[in-house]
Amino acid sequence: MKRIVPLLAFLTAFPALSTDMYLPAIPMLVEQWNQPLVVVNLTLIAFFASFCTFIAVYGPLSDRYGRRPLLLAGITIYIGASIGCALSPSVYTLIAARIGQGAGAASAQTLALAIIRDKFDGLERGRILAHMVGIMAVAPMLGPVFGGWMLKWRHWPWLFVSQACLGVIGFIGVYFMEESLKDPIKVSALQVFARYGVVFKNGRFMKLNVLMSLFGLPFFGFIASSSYLYIKVFGLTEQQFGYFFAFTSGGFMLGPMVLNRLANHMSYNKIIGIGLSGVTLGGLALAFNSHATPWHLALPIFLFVFSFGVFRPAATNMALEQVTTDVGSASSMLVFLYSMVGAVGMWMISLEWPDKMTVLGSLAAGIGILSLIFWFLSSGNYEIGGELPLEAPAED
Repeated sequence: MKRIVPLLAFLTAFPALSTDMYLPAIPMLVEQWNQPLVVVNLTLIAFFASFCTFIAVYGPLSDRYGRRPLLLAGITIYIGASIGCALSPSVYTLIAARIGQGAGAASAQTLALAIIRDKFDGLERGRILAHMVGIMAVAPMLGPVFGGWMLKWRHWPWLFVSQACLGVIGFIGVYFMEESLKDPIKVSALQVFARYGVVFKNGRFMKLNVLMSLFGLPFFGFIASSSYLYIKVFGLTEQQFGYFFAFTSGGFMLGPMVLNRLANHMSYNKIIGIGLSGVTLGGLALAFNSHATPWHLALPIFLFVFSFGVFRPAATNMALEQVTTDVGSASSMLVFLYSMVGAVGMWMISLEWPDKMTVLGSLAAGIGILSLIFWFLSSGNYEIGGELPLEAPAED
């Protein structure tokens, strides 16, 4: 496997590490600062809102100035903001520092995707994406476990100190990385943002982008509500919550492994259909069970994230296959829309629903059914390495 893949997976894991390590501390902060859950959850929502905003900045600029300089700048911001989070005396200063964290983390995820598109093609890119997602899934598996154990021995600011240290490791890796962009676009800094028009006109790319992004509603909704559901509703400790979260996240690591196996025997079109069927079944299982024990949440979510782990890398590769120019802008658009929808999912699940688990299951099942209908009608228009990908319009 290419040596750069572990570094790219590590960079892509920054948003997950920044969120999942911190999840066990949310109920603690609700009590410490005497704030309602909806206010403390703004530390999650603010991170993703900032993350989404700056994704739209890094991608186009990287098409002009290169991936490496933008990565170094973003990781520097991330390190400084993580220290700011650790020193926050109130929920409102923590929200402000989390905005900075999101701004820095945005560079890591979107530019890692652009580097993969720069360096790899077709089915090889699909294998690289699947391996990267599998490695990246370790973050949501171990993040809450590490966070829960750290809270047992240290106060919550140490969570953010450890994130700053991880940022330093990422900075060193990128510093010694070669630039992947060989042919930067020759336009001004302001004109690069107009290149989003090229991406919006690419219909096949945008349809797949919307399809993948809609699943951010239940996926990030679960992440935002998981500590509340496991700790407050089911009465688990922070450490037990970490173990259950690691179990369900394991499905997200297993999914890409299965994807690589399936890709040797069937087309990506069929694999995407299988993944969409799985997320739909997981949503139905969550919506229509008794919710009597933690396993009534963990098992349906495991099926959902496993199937999502099969579907999303395949669909991402299929979407990138539709792009021949403005790769940075397209990569930004992929991550931007998915994360923005995810931020909406976090906000939605923070509302006073009588049964949050039924809401999550209904979202997953409903989006899954609609996506299956779309894919049944449209899958023939997509192919990896064939003649069907839509060429981006030429530069004026």
